[in-house]
Amino acid sequence: MLLRSCAAAVAEPLSIIFASFFESGDIPEDWKTAEIVPVYKKKGQRSDPNSYRPVSLTSVPCKIMEFLIRDNLVDYMESDKIITKHQHGFMQHRSCLTNLLETLEAWTEALDKRLGVDVGLLFLDCRKAFDSVAHKKLIEKLQLFGIQGNMLRWIEQFLVGRSMRVRVRGVYSALIDVLSRVPQGSVLGPLLFLLFVNDLPMFADDTKLWITLKSKTDSAILQNDLDNLIAWSNQWLLKFNPSKCKLMHIGHNLSTEYHMVDDIGKNVMIEETSLEKDLGIYVSSDLKPSTQCAKAA
Repeated sequence: MLLRSCAAAVAEPLSIIFASFFESGDIPEDWKTAEIVPVYKKKGQRSDPNSYRPVSLTSVPCKIMEFLIRDNLVDYMESDKIITKHQHGFMQHRSCLTNLLETLEAWTEALDKRLGVDVGLLFLDCRKAFDSVAHKKLIEKLQLFGIQGNMLRWIEQFLVGRSMRVRVRGVYSALIDVLSRVPQGSVLGPLLFLLFVNDLPMFADDTKLWITLKSKTDSAILQNDLDNLIAWSNQWLLKFNPSKCKLMHIGHNLSTEYHMVDDIGKNVMIEETSLEKDLGIYVSSDLKPSTQCAKAA
């Protein structure tokens, strides 16, 4: 509110400061310090720490500069068609709704063609995805996308040397260093994460794999895709949690099974389910909306 009210007076000096920081790659330490504030979820005991949601507060002037950086990055990505069309998270004109519409359309189309059982669906849950992004790996990804020069140097400085502390009723904890993760509470954070996972058709930290099955042997294709996904996660240090991954058979009774390799190299069978919550919507193996309607009521 203060900056908006004083925009006529501060716009020019801020623009000079932003240009100087962009050319030099310097970022003030205060801009890279986040304050974590607990916000009550309006349920549970107030004395229980689990009843609070941590909200990360970052510098407002820094956010203004982040908006400028983000807009330039988005223009570059759209002009060069860098972002895959399967990405629905953090994108303009894309949302949970467009993700659900596209997937449900594909599944119902398979059933309409009497392909039977025909859609094997894997719900994947990414473990602490936003907190697991390695900064060096992210910079490597940005370089692969052709981002370089002042832009790359500024983003790199934006990521490194960050710290955070908790604030409760005006009392602060000690500062701790943030060695990985995209900055929570920042403007650039979601976009940087999107670029990091652009190889995968994800929505934020969730993704789905499926295949239309004509016979049981087709399941080998989905297993191969799953193996490639695990190899990708090992390369980019973004691990999937086998215990939270689910398998759903839609429209068939074939005894197909899938497995994932966990952190210790052990094959873990993926648990089967007939009902799963996907992006806030209950999806059942018969694709009927009964459960969702009952929950909504």
